[in-house]
Amino acid sequence: MALKKQSIRSNQIILANDKPITKEQLIMASEFWTETQENFFRKMLKQGGTFKVNKTKYKITLAVRDDLDSGGNKPVNVPPISGERSF
Repeated sequence: MALKKQSIRSNQIILANDKPITKEQLIMASEFWTETQENFFRKMLKQGGTFKVNKTKYKITLAVRDDLDSGGNKPVNVPPISGERSF
C-alpha cells in the first residue's frame, strides 16, 4: 500500500537526496516500500527529521505555524469590558 495525498500536509517540507520532491513523486516511490517502511515514514512526517528509506535520504522539516484557528486566521484578542475586574 502506498502513501496518499492526504497524508502529506502543506506545512511539511520534504527533500529527497537534498532536492525537493513533489507529492506525486513521493507517492510513486512509496509503492515500493514495505509496510514497516511506510509506517516509519508516516511517523517521520509528523515529527520531522533526517532518515533513509530504500537507500534514499529524506529530510522532513515542519514549517512553524503561528497560533492559527481552523480558518487560518490569527486569534483575536478581545479588549476587556470597562468596569470588569481581571484576576
